[in-house]
Amino acid sequence: MHQRVSTFIGFWQFLFRRFIDNRGANTAAALTYTTLFAVVPMMTVTFSMLSAIPAFQGTGEQVQSFIFRNFVPSAGETLQQYLSGFTEQARQLTWIGVVVLAATAFWMLVTIEKAFNTIWRVRQPRRGVSSFLLYWAILSLGPILLGGGFAISTYITSLSLISGPDALLGIKTLLTLMPLLFSVAAFTLLYATVPNAQVPLKHAWLGGLFAAVLFEVAKMLFGLYVQLFPSYQLVYGAFATVPLFLLWIYLSWLIVLFGAELACNLGSSQQWRARAVPPLLTVLGILRIFYDYQQRGRKVRLKDVQRHGWPLADYEWEDMLAFLERQQLVAPCGAGGWVLCRDLQHYTVQQLLLASPWPLPGLEQLPGAFDEPWYPALQASLATLHEQQQLLFSQSLASWLRPEQAE
Repeated sequence: MHQRVSTFIGFWQFLFRRFIDNRGANTAAALTYTTLFAVVPMMTVTFSMLSAIPAFQGTGEQVQSFIFRNFVPSAGETLQQYLSGFTEQARQLTWIGVVVLAATAFWMLVTIEKAFNTIWRVRQPRRGVSSFLLYWAILSLGPILLGGGFAISTYITSLSLISGPDALLGIKTLLTLMPLLFSVAAFTLLYATVPNAQVPLKHAWLGGLFAAVLFEVAKMLFGLYVQLFPSYQLVYGAFATVPLFLLWIYLSWLIVLFGAELACNLGSSQQWRARAVPPLLTVLGILRIFYDYQQRGRKVRLKDVQRHGWPLADYEWEDMLAFLERQQLVAPCGAGGWVLCRDLQHYTVQQLLLASPWPLPGLEQLPGAFDEPWYPALQASLATLHEQQQLLFSQSLASWLRPEQAE
C-alpha cells in the first residue's frame, strides 16, 4: 500500500515537472492572447455553418447561450452580449474581412497544435494538405456536430418521459451532468486528434475526464471568488468583465494543457521513475548502440535501445535524440529510425562533456557494476578527475579572495 501511494505521488510530481519544463504557464498565456483575437472569428464561423443548414436555424444562439451559461462562470451574460454584437458586425464584412477572420481562426488552431506537439515531443508537425484538412474539418464539421448534438439533446429533453410529470427517475440528474459529458467528449476529441502523434483513445479519454472534472471544480471556485471578493469591481468598474474573462481563459488553458500532459504520459507510467543511472551514462550507452548498428548497416529505433537494457520513455528518447542531433552525431532516416552520421574517431569525449546539458555525475552516483565496455574507463577517469579537483581547490576561500592576507 505504501509503495502504491509513493508511486502515485511520484507520478503526479513528475507530471508537474513536465508541465513546468514544457513552459505550460507561458504557453497558456500565449493561447489566451490568441483566443482573445480568435473567439469572434470562431463564433462567426460556427454561426455561419449552422445557419447554412435549415434544420439548425436558430441553433447557433442556443449553443452560444448554453456555452456561456454552463462553461463561463460569472459575468457570462454581459460578455455574451458583447461578443454577439461583435459577431453580428463580423457577418457584414467583405470577402477580405472574411479571409482575415478565417486566417485568425486558423492561427489559433496552429498555436494549439504547436502546444500539443511540444507536450507529445513531436519532431515533425503536420504540414501542407494534411494540416489544412484537419483545420478545415474542425472549422466546418465541428459546428455541425455541435449543432446536431445540441438539437438532439434539446429534442430528448422536450419528451414527456424526461421533462413531464411522468419523467423517469434519474433522467433529470443525467441532464444536469450534460455540461460535464460535453466537456469530457470535447477534451477527449482534442487530445486524440490534434497532436501529430498516435494517442490511444483510452489515454485521451482519461485525460479528457480529468480535465473536465478539474474544469468544473475551477468553474465553481472561480464563481465563488467573484461573489465573495468583489473588490475587482472597485478597481475596474464596468470594465471588470474583460479582465475576468481573460483570467478565466488563462485558467482554462492551464487545465487543458495539464490534461494533455496526463494523456501524453499515461503510456509511460512504468518508465517515468527516476533511475539511478545518470544521463551521461545513458548518452554513452545510446551512442554505443548507434556505433554497433552502424558497423552492421542498420538503423536504430527506440525499441532497439530498450531491448539493449535502456528502458527509456518516449520523452527521454526524444531529449537524447535532440541533443545528439544538435551535435550532428545522429540523423533521421525515415520510419522512426536514426543512424550515426559522424565519424566518432574525430569526436572526443571532451567535446561530448562540454556540450552536454547534464552535469558530470559524482562518484557516489555511479553504479558499482555496469555491463558496458566503456564503463571501467569512465569510472577511472571520473575518479582521477575528482582527485585532481580536490587537490586544485582544497585551499580556503579566504586565500583565494585575499591572497595577501593568507601569506
